[in-house]
Amino acid sequence: MRTARATVKDVAALARVSPKTVSNVLTGSVHVRPDTRARVEQAMSALDFVPNLSARGLRSGRSGVIAVALPDLATAFSADLLHYLVEAAHERGFAVQIEETADRPQRERDLLSRARAHLVDGLILNPIRLEDSVIDRAADLPPVVLIGEVEQHRTDRVLIDSRRAAKDATLHLIARGARRIAAVGGDDRPEHATATSRLRLAGFRDALRESGLDPDPAREVNLLPWSMATGAAAVRELRTREVDMDAILAFTDSLAVGATRELVESGLRVPDDVLVAGFDDIEVARFTTPSLTTVGFDRRLFAQESLRLLVERISRPGQTPQAVTIPHRVVERESTASSRHPAH
Repeated sequence: MRTARATVKDVAALARVSPKTVSNVLTGSVHVRPDTRARVEQAMSALDFVPNLSARGLRSGRSGVIAVALPDLATAFSADLLHYLVEAAHERGFAVQIEETADRPQRERDLLSRARAHLVDGLILNPIRLEDSVIDRAADLPPVVLIGEVEQHRTDRVLIDSRRAAKDATLHLIARGARRIAAVGGDDRPEHATATSRLRLAGFRDALRESGLDPDPAREVNLLPWSMATGAAAVRELRTREVDMDAILAFTDSLAVGATRELVESGLRVPDDVLVAGFDDIEVARFTTPSLTTVGFDRRLFAQESLRLLVERISRPGQTPQAVTIPHRVVERESTASSRHPAH
């Protein structure tokens, strides 16, 4: 015999709360105390409760679906961030539509159109460059939160201070004794530079100048797309230029892993001959040999803040845009722990 599907009232009764509280947990539109939320979620699980998104949409004019668009879903960083974004969305009762925008602004335009047509309730977008994004040119914006380095003031943003983070990582290398530091991923040419590469290169140069070192364009190399393979190719390019280097700051961990492999293949030791630091603290950074020093931040918090802002934007479209900066830290590991480069 088929069991009747659990309802919001059933969940409310089991959790000893009102149906309205259950609804608030589902939508995330009103703050619910953590202990009450946990009780409601346990009741949902016990009853195998599935929200009726279609019915909710008919009543509210909303779909119960949001879209998340990242430039490259193949990277470890994107996979990790997407995991937390989907988890945070589900905690607020949203299903998630996932898109890869790459360097195709038309995909952003399509997502904006879907949001305007109420096929999705809101968007979380990660543009590569503001020049290529439709965000700055769209006549009217549906509920949207931008994540990443692209700076704009039309809608909400969640970010880390990439310039400051790159400066901190470079200062760490300098504190370990490095003076001839290469930047893998650094680029400020308009035709090649992403928002990420511009900001991290600026932070890298900030640290050099603050430490009395002159930036050397010969030690700045940017090959696309950013990957382990291009990290290795960047080291080959630096060696072809015959630049002297005692450290590398790579603008992603994938670049750093590829660079490290190429250094070792070339007969150089990491960290004894060349220090290496990355960016993003993806899982592989802890398991490379040597383990990788990198810039890390709380991706769960990043995702939760993104969803919080999006829910607020959906509920109150006219509110003043907010920018939330997630704290970062330099995670020190073996790749910068050389005894030949003592900390000062």
